[in-house]
Amino acid sequence: MAAAGAGPVELGFAESAPAWRLRSEQFPSKVYAPLPGRADAFHRGIFLFCCREPPCCAGLRVFRNQLPRKNDFYSYEPPSESPPPETGESVCLQLKSGAHLCRVCGCLGPKTCSRCHKAYYCSKEHQTLDWRLGHKQTCAQPDHFDHIIPDHNFLFPEFEIVIETEEEIMPEVVEKEDYSEITGSMGEALEEELDSMAKHESREDTIFQKFKTQIALEPEQILRYGRGIAPIWISGENIPQEKDIPDCPCGAKRILEFQVMPQLLNYLKADRLGKSIDWGILAVFTCAESCSLGTGYTEEFVWKQDVTDTL
Repeated sequence: MAAAGAGPVELGFAESAPAWRLRSEQFPSKVYAPLPGRADAFHRGIFLFCCREPPCCAGLRVFRNQLPRKNDFYSYEPPSESPPPETGESVCLQLKSGAHLCRVCGCLGPKTCSRCHKAYYCSKEHQTLDWRLGHKQTCAQPDHFDHIIPDHNFLFPEFEIVIETEEEIMPEVVEKEDYSEITGSMGEALEEELDSMAKHESREDTIFQKFKTQIALEPEQILRYGRGIAPIWISGENIPQEKDIPDCPCGAKRILEFQVMPQLLNYLKADRLGKSIDWGILAVFTCAESCSLGTGYTEEFVWKQDVTDTL
């Protein structure tokens, strides 16, 4: 399902960054992926959502948004690389347009605390959560929490994704490594044991070994981006066929945009609540034409592949 002429793979790595960079008012997207040569996709973001509760993890959602450079939401010029002097490390919970953001999740917060009128929320549920986990004590002292996001362990930890282009693995290097591994084991195993191992080599083993070889040079990668490339699967099970990837509502095919690697789970700390989520690969497919959306969002498609018990 890779598109012809797909470019090089770009690898994403998680890196700590100050709050003002992670919560930029200019670029709030999770994966910022503009399309060169497309004036209507100068700003283009892919948003991947996942609930940290295991029963919901299968219900992953991904959305795409794109805008021209001149629009009503983002500045025409790129954001500064320096921290705003007036905010420092704190995070503003009010947009320049005047709209307030929810103290729990950062979404638009049209509701306000009826007691202090300083805390804003997207819903009654998040207001209740914030009240129970700290706002009850600070409500009478609004200066202590205004414009600061509390840590309720409700959201995943945030990191900046640093991108590097993947170096190609030369075939002769892979062959040499595989050969040395085999010859090194011959002195330790009986001939019949080697024969048995060869007979039981499966397609599952081959795919997983290919996955390990592909990421061996950069084992900390959390994301592989390459619009139109073929994904690398971690298992031979649950690999989608072309018919399994629904077309975009505009009628165009969907192609792979990026895949999220299992290494990201190490950074999410999803077990802070005593529960955990898990995946092998999250493959995100988007409209091959990146159809124009105006100022709205369109839902794209994500395929979740788990790690099999045999690996």
